Amino acid sequence: MPEQAETLRRTPLSRDRILRAAVALADGAGIESLSMRNLAQELGVVPMALYKHVANKDELLDGMIDVVVGEIDPPEPDVDWKNAVRRRILSARQVLRRHPWAPLAIESRNMATPAILAYLNSMVGTFRAGGFSADLAHHVMHAMGSRILGFSQELFDASRRAGRSGATDPEPPAPLPPEIAARFPHLAEIAMAASHDDASVVGQGCDDQFEFEFALDLLLDGIERLRQQGWTSSHRPR
Repeated sequence: MPEQAETLRRTPLSRDRILRAAVALADGAGIESLSMRNLAQELGVVPMALYKHVANKDELLDGMIDVVVGEIDPPEPDVDWKNAVRRRILSARQVLRRHPWAPLAIESRNMATPAILAYLNSMVGTFRAGGFSADLAHHVMHAMGSRILGFSQELFDASRRAGRSGATDPEPPAPLPPEIAARFPHLAEIAMAASHDDASVVGQGCDDQFEFEFALDLLLDGIERLRQQGWTSSHRPR
């Protein structure tokens, strides 16, 4: 809205305003569109004005990540650790679907931001409160990987393209070429067997949210079995 844009321009410049404007810019046009110059133009200020609040682009990205992580549902007391963990991971998933550039930004950082550290710390706390040993919780965090933050590096993932260059209308799935299907029959078989609508080619027409939850539930069920067995790394098979 023009009125809202004008109101934003009249709002005094602050670190929070800069970060939220940067998040909105990346949401709309992708992380590759983000520069201090473009951000300054969006805010109606000269680029040097930004540096009074953020030292450089690295600090800007760290702050943007923390803004996004702050949107994840907070922890709630829950006697069932699995429901508590699942709920927060799926909340993180929905947040990152609103900000498809965020996984790319998170992966680019050499160190976790304070908000990510706080989130991970609270998740470990949920495992410990659910009866996990420190040993099992340690290995569970390794097994979950980035999935615990709501994203994963899937084999067929179009969302990363949107995160780089902004949201685009999805292209309709194309049939797998006969010569490709003949050369890679097992891939062709699962493409044809996919239960999703119009899933005629691997990686297109699939329901990304369903696939994420499917893998998440497999992990959580397996983790629960280990917890019940009192699993420890010192007694794992060699």
